[in-house]
Amino acid sequence: MDILLWGVLPYLVALTLIAGLAWRYRYDQFGWTTRSSQLYESKMLKIGSPLFHYGLFVVLGGHLLGLLIPKDWTDRVITQETYHAIALTAGTIAGVACLAGIAMLIYRRRTTGAVFLATTKNDKLMYVVLVAALVFGIIATLTGGTYPDGTEHNYRETVSIWFRSLMVFQPNVHAMAESTLQFKVHILIGLALIALIPFSRLVHAFTVPLHYVFRPYVIYRSRDSHTPTPSQARVRGWDPVGTTDKDKGQR
Repeated sequence: MDILLWGVLPYLVALTLIAGLAWRYRYDQFGWTTRSSQLYESKMLKIGSPLFHYGLFVVLGGHLLGLLIPKDWTDRVITQETYHAIALTAGTIAGVACLAGIAMLIYRRRTTGAVFLATTKNDKLMYVVLVAALVFGIIATLTGGTYPDGTEHNYRETVSIWFRSLMVFQPNVHAMAESTLQFKVHILIGLALIALIPFSRLVHAFTVPLHYVFRPYVIYRSRDSHTPTPSQARVRGWDPVGTTDKDKGQR
């Protein structure tokens, strides 16, 4: 079972993600969107959406730092106690902010009639899996540091080693199997969420407008107050003959 869950399943999920994105781009480019509902309601969206997204950015950044950077490297800079305190504080705050934001978005979607009518079964499934991943992530952060017998557990010596081993196609199944139950459940839900991305509105995460950073500047020029606007300028080509100011003076 460990080989199936931690040695085979991650690659199946990665294959599903890549193939799903390719299929979605090939056959559903017009559906590659968040299906924004801002026109229906914007007050709660202005609060819930930034709260969720900024919290999520911090959560993802913390995941990448904790999973990609080996423990030996950080031990040369800060102590394990300091690292744990920073990760616990920042991770908990970001996770709670992210969870609060998505709770507000779900409440908005459920109580606003037009938004609720635009909600699909796929959206409901996505929200369930996303909330579960956040909840169990917070639980793993707060309670995953010890085994049931009370001994200490460091995810950077289990989960992180397993994650990096996947990247070199030599999955260290034993390292992940030694992790606590909280982290195992969190990882499995996270894999389910990744597999769901190509078939849900979460696909918009792969359409970040990075080209805006490299596009040419848009030049704005102020209009000269003495320059007549197009509506003020006379189009003499259509003036009736004999009705100019000179003709009127002659009359």
